Amino acid sequence: MYDNLRALTFDLDDTLWDNRPVLRAAEQSLYDWLAEHYPRIKRHYSLEDMQQLRRDLLQRNPPLRDDVNILRKTSLRLAAETAGYDHSLVEPAFAVFLEARHRITLYSDVVPALRRLRDAGFCLGTLSNGNADVQRLGLGHLFDFSLSAASTGRAKPHPRMFQEACRRANVAPAQLAHVGDEAETDLAGAQAAGVTVIWMNRGGQRADPGVAHHAEVRDMTELLTLLGLN
Repeated sequence: MYDNLRALTFDLDDTLWDNRPVLRAAEQSLYDWLAEHYPRIKRHYSLEDMQQLRRDLLQRNPPLRDDVNILRKTSLRLAAETAGYDHSLVEPAFAVFLEARHRITLYSDVVPALRRLRDAGFCLGTLSNGNADVQRLGLGHLFDFSLSAASTGRAKPHPRMFQEACRRANVAPAQLAHVGDEAETDLAGAQAAGVTVIWMNRGGQRADPGVAHHAEVRDMTELLTLLGLN
């Protein structure tokens, strides 16, 4: 069923790298910077409080899910107001977070596999609900396009990002496969858009019975084998 594939898209966080330590470190870097430069923030918020502030904000305003940059900046504005600061802290604080957020360590199988896929003639793209930038990460040369919730206006699992990927790759949905780790965003979204669904299950998790996928791989090497490239 994979002989007709002409394009592949990849989720980023937790598909191409382990994002849990990255986000923990970025959150801590931001909080430490705020505590040093805007010390009243620390009097009102712990690190966990700042995280809860974002969760509460998202619960009250679900459309913020479609742009995590706006979500984070909005939470920073609210924290500033609570602590008696103006909004001038928002942009420099966000820049601190974003810089730390890009300190990632790719899984060792990623670059060799992407090069092999490119050599095999696949059009490659990235689809992310987050704010990692493949150009900033030095990976832009491996992809033909990169899409995000912010750039398309809707987050996965909404089909818009997958539809735009098909347009960018100039393929029909049946000719595109999406590789991602999250059942509720990557797998459900790809399924709804009618593209081939490949679950990247690096952690050996149990499948969500409510979300279908066409194939499961544990790493990029298994993906190459699935596509007949090993």
